[in-house]
Amino acid sequence: MRFFDRLAARIDDRDTVVSVGLDPDPDRIPEFLADHDLPRWAFNRRIIDATHEHAACFKPNAAFYEDADGWRALRETVAYAHGKDVPVLLDAKRADIGNTTRQYAKLLDVVDGITVNPYLGRDSLAPFLAREEAGVIILARTSNPGGTDFQDLELSTGEPLYERVATRASEWNEHGNVGLVVGATTPDELEDVRERVPHLPFLVPGVGAQGGDAEAAVEHGLVELPEGTESAARGVEVGLVNSSRGIIFAGENATGEDEFFAAAGDAARRLKRRLNQYR
Repeated sequence: MRFFDRLAARIDDRDTVVSVGLDPDPDRIPEFLADHDLPRWAFNRRIIDATHEHAACFKPNAAFYEDADGWRALRETVAYAHGKDVPVLLDAKRADIGNTTRQYAKLLDVVDGITVNPYLGRDSLAPFLAREEAGVIILARTSNPGGTDFQDLELSTGEPLYERVATRASEWNEHGNVGLVVGATTPDELEDVRERVPHLPFLVPGVGAQGGDAEAAVEHGLVELPEGTESAARGVEVGLVNSSRGIIFAGENATGEDEFFAAAGDAARRLKRRLNQYR
């Protein structure tokens, strides 16, 4: 099943568009997990147990796994999430040229989808786009303040660069496997991009710790899959609204292990209910 079809089925089954970001910062992992062979995996396992009923997707960020033990932890995490029937989107923001980008695309042997950077152009993304069953989520308008440094630059056509990226991404969507990253911290731009590309699902970060606009994230981030896709959940609006720190570290002030992870589950459930108000 293709990524967005699988995601549609998950959204329909669990009535949620929440993406739980699995970013196990070693400096914030609780001390009671320090003696585990792979503390990041032990942490993720408990987070998955606490949140999977409310998750449409899990989104590990590659930055927190880029060492030998980290890659082991990531593989265990992906396998465990799949065991809960939850797709996994790797937030890697990869892209390069030639043989290098073909190597990066092999990450899709492990995960169901990946975020990529369009700055090097279409050839840098071709090996990802060719993976018809994988989700390829292209950075367009990011949620960080510095995103304006380049993404808002006005082109000779009068359009900002992020809108041109969105247009190109739509043109590259030959296999129905392309989505966009568009942040909830810039709701006007979120609306602009949706008008530009009415059929691409969005991954919308920034609703959690960054304080983005949840209503705009739902109103403009979700879209029904176009005719011709083989969705198991026809008519379901597809997209993801991500929270990472706001969920997985919601229990930092908890007094015990069970309370720590229960707080993560509560945070995921509250976000699901908050987003569902606008669906």
